[in-house]
Amino acid sequence: MNPDAFRAFRSRNFRLFFAGQSLSLLGTWMQKTAVSWVVYAETHSKLMLGVSVFATLFPSALFSLLGGVVSDRYSRYRVLLATQVLSMAQAALLALAVFMHEQDAVWAIISLSAVLGIINAFDVPARQSLVYELVDNKQDLPNAVAFNSTMLNLSKLLGPAVAGFAIERLGAAACFGLNALSFVAVIGSLLAMRLPAFVAQPRTQPILAELTDGFRYVRDTPHIRFIIITIGLLALLVLPFTTLMPVFAKDIFGGTAATFGILDGAIGLGGFAAALYLTSLPPRADLNRVITANSFVLGVGLLLFAYTPWYWLALAFLVVGAFGMMAQTTLNVTLMQTTVLPAMRGRVISLYVLVYTAALPLGSLLVGAISQRVGVRATVLAEGGLALLIGLLYLRNLRQTQAAAPLAPTPLPAAQAR
Repeated sequence: MNPDAFRAFRSRNFRLFFAGQSLSLLGTWMQKTAVSWVVYAETHSKLMLGVSVFATLFPSALFSLLGGVVSDRYSRYRVLLATQVLSMAQAALLALAVFMHEQDAVWAIISLSAVLGIINAFDVPARQSLVYELVDNKQDLPNAVAFNSTMLNLSKLLGPAVAGFAIERLGAAACFGLNALSFVAVIGSLLAMRLPAFVAQPRTQPILAELTDGFRYVRDTPHIRFIIITIGLLALLVLPFTTLMPVFAKDIFGGTAATFGILDGAIGLGGFAAALYLTSLPPRADLNRVITANSFVLGVGLLLFAYTPWYWLALAFLVVGAFGMMAQTTLNVTLMQTTVLPAMRGRVISLYVLVYTAALPLGSLLVGAISQRVGVRATVLAEGGLALLIGLLYLRNLRQTQAAAPLAPTPLPAAQAR
């Protein structure tokens, strides 16, 4: 393998971040899987699955803009350290609630999920923005973003599968407890980092004015605006298919929590494969072309998965769809991370989080309600068709980009230094 594929690991701080986050994210995906399974097992309601996702993501949408301003105003390192400690406490409370009220814990889970959503509103802008500061050579930033995606998708591959077996053998409370313990790794890695002392910049504008500047910047930057609009459409109309995986596991394929874990693991496998593919892209790869192609891969994968009656073949199609989904969303984030002005990074990421975390829970509620009426298979089939239509938007944007620069491919942009 090309050693340049690991160039981000030349930076000590990024190596620490990667190691700590890898263990923590494994616990996070175990917790997410356990939440979905407990809610559906206790309520047998597809709508309540959507409510559980809504409870986590909608508070993030409400507070994400404030989180972006906090990320740009204050030490991102200290903000991230605080959110990790609070996330550990949230996971411990979940474990306690489920352990003590195993048969009647749904509303406690949903309430604590809302608390996590508020924490994430400050965590995500700080974490995403901090990656820039952890890489010594800013030319390695795209590689670092790709490895972040690899880390996320490997944890999504392993976490649900481990959670499925843990739920059957140890109970759901164990998944939440293990997630709480996993935060020890990321907190330890943060404390071991060597970062320059934070120097607060003088602020002459109130928070509302800084928020307005962020909106204006996105409005006046066409490629950033396009990324945020299309990711919003995907989150509203396509990505909520993942909400229905417990229904496929329990009702369509007649399985158990382990079956659900394997389905979620197939999504993680597709994402992990996509992330490995992205780390191998040459520096001057045409990212717009890759994004466009993977929009169609996502749509085709969902169309094939929706009505496939054979479990193992359905898993294969789910891997294909997840490959397209993760490649597309990761490259959108990469383009945004590497082209946005450093002073605007936190606010732009928070606006991205706002759109994503508002659209996805609304989409999850919509998908839950529609699937109650037309069935989960017809719903996923429709989502696959919508993914193809969104792919046409990317194709149109690709042609406009090529027309504007017909003699040169779209390079992997270098991040601007502070």
